[in-house]
Amino acid sequence: MPKTVKTPASVLIELMEEYQLNTFSLSKELRLSPSSVRQIVVGKGKVSVPTALRLEKFFGKPVSFWVDLQCETDLAEAAKDAELCAALKEISRVKKPAPRPKKAEKVKPLRKTTLADKRKKAAKKPDSKAAARKSRARAK
Repeated sequence: MPKTVKTPASVLIELMEEYQLNTFSLSKELRLSPSSVRQIVVGKGKVSVPTALRLEKFFGKPVSFWVDLQCETDLAEAAKDAELCAALKEISRVKKPAPRPKKAEKVKPLRKTTLADKRKKAAKKPDSKAAARKSRARAK
């Protein structure tokens, strides 16, 4: 037997009867338009977060209560939608890809070469500019 979902409309009607309110007086107290309160009471309108904040302040029920009621109602309506159910059956669960092998880390040299070290190496090579300068300086 399916579980009957309590809707925001049914809870709001119960509270309005308990406190002897009509939609117009409730809309004045909540500072909402009478049509939006009427839409919620009839079941065509939804309880938004700002409306839930107002209902919390007025009736003392937490915001999460009103938002959860609306969420449960939306889920129950979605479960009845045949087109959505057919689309959901076609969707398959995503699978995690296989882990990639880790790359080998490069071995860093123990000592950093300085600019002076680079110049010394360059001067030792016979075809370098530094070697050419030294040979010209010796020739003079």
